[in-house]
Amino acid sequence: MPRPSKFDAYLRLTRLNKPIGILLLLWPTLWALWFAGQGRPDTTVLLIFVLGTVLMRSAGCVVNDYADRDFDGHVARTRHRPLASGEVTAREALWLATALAAAAFVLILPLNALTRWLSVPAVLLAASYPFTKRFLAIPQAYLGIAFGFGIPMAFAAQTGGVPPIAWLLLLANVFWSVAYDTAYAMCDREDDLKIGIRTAAITFGRLDVAAILFCQAVFLALMGWAGASFGRGVPYFAGLAAAAALVAFDQYPRLKERDPQRCFSAFLANNRIGGAVFAGLLLDYLLG
Repeated sequence: MPRPSKFDAYLRLTRLNKPIGILLLLWPTLWALWFAGQGRPDTTVLLIFVLGTVLMRSAGCVVNDYADRDFDGHVARTRHRPLASGEVTAREALWLATALAAAAFVLILPLNALTRWLSVPAVLLAASYPFTKRFLAIPQAYLGIAFGFGIPMAFAAQTGGVPPIAWLLLLANVFWSVAYDTAYAMCDREDDLKIGIRTAAITFGRLDVAAILFCQAVFLALMGWAGASFGRGVPYFAGLAAAAALVAFDQYPRLKERDPQRCFSAFLANNRIGGAVFAGLLLDYLLG
């Protein structure tokens, strides 16, 4: 079998061949841009945030694999990742992550000073998240902050400020991230226990499915609170109802047996939940 090309290795290292992570990061940013822009976000700002999301998600994946390079080889699902397999060196990975983060920063230079300043904690959160799996009982909560920091940045870029409702949306994203990433962590629970990695799936134990459903419920309740604060109407809340139906009739059946493949499919299916919320928000503003 021919050795994969370096380009192919970089593609897999940045997960650009697996766009689901981009969407899970993009949905909260889009919610924020539509709320902040009252249904009419600035086109330039929208483009910058979409491209920035792709770049920062890719950089985050590289940093994650760099941090886990000594662990991934011991986990069945990750042992063929480019750093674990030696296709990419640690030094190459650091240069790639730096280049991606720098490109994302260049993108936001046309935006206001507050947005640029908020990019500093955003980068620090994204870079430090992979290392929290050594000591945090629920690192997925930290991931939710890192994945959701595009929310206050979106408000800053669109309005010049970060109102309290932006932090409410960030909190909602934390609960959603804990929900979907716990499902992801359930796939590797046995391997993670052996190598000493901490995850929410390990912390929650046999309450893992109940914890996921609870986090999804809190997420949707907070999104309902945000929608009411912005005076949104029936289409928005119909989108939340559709998302709730997906949790009850799609997520739970996939999770209840704790089969690793089904849990992974539940993680992937969270894209539909994020999409349902955005579809309701988009339709509400279009019809409003």
